[in-house]
Amino acid sequence: MMTPILHRQPVPLDKEKHRQTSVSFPYDDWSHLSGMNALFLTAAECLNAAADYPVFFVKAGEDEQGNVDYAPIAVLGLSQGENLYLEGSRWRGTQFPALMATYPFCIARTANEQLAVCMDAAASNVHTDGQGQRLFDDLGNLTEFTTKVQGELERLEAQIATTRQVTRRLVALDLLRERRFDATLPDGRQISVDGFFTVDEERVRALPDATVLELHRDGVLTMIDAHWVSMAQMRRLLQWRIEREAAKTTG
Repeated sequence: MMTPILHRQPVPLDKEKHRQTSVSFPYDDWSHLSGMNALFLTAAECLNAAADYPVFFVKAGEDEQGNVDYAPIAVLGLSQGENLYLEGSRWRGTQFPALMATYPFCIARTANEQLAVCMDAAASNVHTDGQGQRLFDDLGNLTEFTTKVQGELERLEAQIATTRQVTRRLVALDLLRERRFDATLPDGRQISVDGFFTVDEERVRALPDATVLELHRDGVLTMIDAHWVSMAQMRRLLQWRIEREAAKTTG
């Protein structure tokens, strides 16, 4: 999956153009994400992500029949263009969402609908001077490192497809409800964050036992529970917003 604000200059890996290209880790300059206030998650990572991020759902395009699709996201800021997880170039979360963990790599569809492994040519950890892990060997073959990256990206794409099916089940069961987050800053200003959807607890409790058992066996209830717990992380974002504004005032 390619995200424009994350993958600024995506280019397909090419054994001729990138024969001497290498990538170094860990990546530690996330400053280009200062305007990203949310990032897509897969259903599989929601449980772990809930320990660090508020996890909500948002509208994410339409399916083949024109029905609205939804996707889970990690909320990063309380207003458009705000990323409270970014402190300078350092990321404040203890773990990265999968789309960041695989950076600078991603998968994109070519003009003939084939999947291609790409990388962000603007990433500061992409080198041509031998630093880090080479993408191709001297014969133009994928290195062990790049083969591993490709496998991780393919697993991520499979998880994204699975996530789409999970959220469609939530919609089919009529479990998603739009919600607004309201808060008051110390100076009395009001903050309202909308456009988010949550899983309605009363609706879940009203489901037939057989449906609940099926959701449990498929791991969907675990994702829902993580989502509910994660909503308390909005208080962390509010506190970070207060601290950031106080720092601007004193600075």
